[in-house]
Amino acid sequence: MHPHPAAPKTTRANMLRRAIVGSGAVAAGAVVGAGIPDESFSDPSPAQDARILNFALQLEYLQARFYAEALRSAGLTGELHEFARVAGAHERAHVAFLEKHLGRRAKTAPPLRFGEAIRDPHRFAAAAVTLEDLAVAAYNGQGTNLTRPALAAAVEILSVEARHAAWVRDLVGKLPATRAQDPLWSATKATHKLMQTGFVEA
Repeated sequence: MHPHPAAPKTTRANMLRRAIVGSGAVAAGAVVGAGIPDESFSDPSPAQDARILNFALQLEYLQARFYAEALRSAGLTGELHEFARVAGAHERAHVAFLEKHLGRRAKTAPPLRFGEAIRDPHRFAAAAVTLEDLAVAAYNGQGTNLTRPALAAAVEILSVEARHAAWVRDLVGKLPATRAQDPLWSATKATHKLMQTGFVEA
């Protein structure tokens, strides 16, 4: 394990091992308020798909910009820099994928601010763990509320987010997987956790 994220391992073999292991507050809140169900199971519909995937899109906007800004200003080096570069490219691809899937229904990016999280490697790493864990929990929690086509799209992203979470957790000395099954988060909990980061401007 690596207690100091500023000096991570850099070999491709280690990267492969980790991969295997592993519109503001109003806009974010409105996704829940507009009707994303909090139950573990509900009757999926195209309209519900759009609300859920738009919330996912807000997370992807946030992650893509977070990694882009951190690469410019956080002083990242070694594998932490490599993680931000690779994950950031993936998040940008996720944004494009969801925007294409949603078409005219896609919401715009929210106003964001990252403060000290993009000015220091250790704070960046801690925030990255929070965001990647949040993304996995959010996708997991709403999977049963999606129609089959939308679920197929979300699963393509979820598996990559899980690899991101495992990779960055290992970089900071955390277990990549702490339990055999992950709990399903409600939309309300996912939104609350998102707003707790302070990254989405009110």
